[in-house]
Amino acid sequence: MKITIIGSGYVGLVTGTCLAELGNDVLCLDLDATKIGMLNAGEVPIYEPGLKELIERNHAAGRLRFTSDIEASVQFGDVQFIAVGTPPDEDGSADLRYVVSAARNIGRYMTSPKIVVDKSTVPVGTGARVRQAIQAQLDERCLPALEFAVVSNPEFLKEGAAIEDFMRPDRIVIGTEPGTAGQRAREAMRTLYAPFTRNHDRILNMDIASAEFTKYAANAMLATRISFMNELANLADAVGADIELVRQGIGSDPRIGYSFLYAGTGYGGSCFPKDVQALERTAAEYGQTPRILAAVEAVNHEQKRVLVRKIVAHYGEDLSGLTFALWGLAFKPNTDDMRAAPSRVVIKELLARGASVRAFDPVAMEEARKAVHADLADDTSAASRIEFVPDQAEALQGADALVVVTEWKSFRSPDFAAIAATLREPVIFDGRNLYEPAEISNKGFTYYGIGRNAAALASVGFGSEIVASTAGNYRQA
Repeated sequence: MKITIIGSGYVGLVTGTCLAELGNDVLCLDLDATKIGMLNAGEVPIYEPGLKELIERNHAAGRLRFTSDIEASVQFGDVQFIAVGTPPDEDGSADLRYVVSAARNIGRYMTSPKIVVDKSTVPVGTGARVRQAIQAQLDERCLPALEFAVVSNPEFLKEGAAIEDFMRPDRIVIGTEPGTAGQRAREAMRTLYAPFTRNHDRILNMDIASAEFTKYAANAMLATRISFMNELANLADAVGADIELVRQGIGSDPRIGYSFLYAGTGYGGSCFPKDVQALERTAAEYGQTPRILAAVEAVNHEQKRVLVRKIVAHYGEDLSGLTFALWGLAFKPNTDDMRAAPSRVVIKELLARGASVRAFDPVAMEEARKAVHADLADDTSAASRIEFVPDQAEALQGADALVVVTEWKSFRSPDFAAIAATLREPVIFDGRNLYEPAEISNKGFTYYGIGRNAAALASVGFGSEIVASTAGNYRQA
């Protein structure tokens, strides 16, 4: 098939590249001429494992091309994927200006029938707005009968595993309109995704509104599991339970499962925060109060500060003169995405209390530097106390304690003897529960995990009855 991808960001690049890998002829559009120049030169503006190699192979084979020519992109593809950004508006609702603009451009330049696929994450009712925008342009051009169909085909890609998710999907949601054009679009989409249905049919056919809603519902459910587990972890610290044992106890129930039950410093990225907010906004528009969604968001907001609370409990509120090594900046491993990353909150809170930070991330250093300096644009004093260092060992130099924020594999089995010898005080604040408290404590470290302080204290001879009293000021002179 000849396919146009409108928007060469994360979703657009992955979708276009993977469809080209399947043998389709793909043209990716982006209005950012600099980005298109990079892509045509073999550079990739985002980090995603395996993506650069796939782009290079398909670009060299002629199946994948990049352009900033809107008219040419509309003329090219029989199927037009809209994969532009839908950032949160001021009120939390999804900003659809780029989606509607893409639809208008399709209506402005199309001269043959098109299938228009909403790949962007959009609220219920967007399919109708896309149809209206295209039809208005066709009416203006005196081509009211030129056929097109609108399809909702939401993406379910995890950053860091997007290629695998696309190539081995657990489901493919296709929402179509009623009528003959909708039926033809459904058949065309089934043909496009046929390589994924040979072993068993992964396609779920539904109406457009249900498809749009499915995407938000899926992300809201996953965000809910994360916030629920984080709330339990905080309670576990208070009552003297070990959240890792609790996780195993409840995850072994097949009705619950283990996915997204890991306690930590909260979720971030481009999807969960904005999608939960957008779903809340949609509910409000229909006169409903989504109490669970509001709680999910509130818990996540506070969870990003849980490490700082533990640091303050150990050292006191004034952190002046202290330096913290911080491992992990991206909101999750295998990406350089810094959007809503918990590390940004941790860094800002530590600096606000007078501390200095030496930060390292295996991939996200450049994006982190831009994001953190934007956060500190109005505080030059704080900005002068953050240093981005080239490797994780160097981050420890001159640091009083280690703070782990992102669960990169390279952080999982470090040389603890070297860490203890380098830090001024052998203290680890583990925001992703990478380490086993008993093992770390037996190596001479003071260890703070998320919901695992009972295990840490028990390993050095303390009873669970005093777990809740760990908020004393342990700062050494």
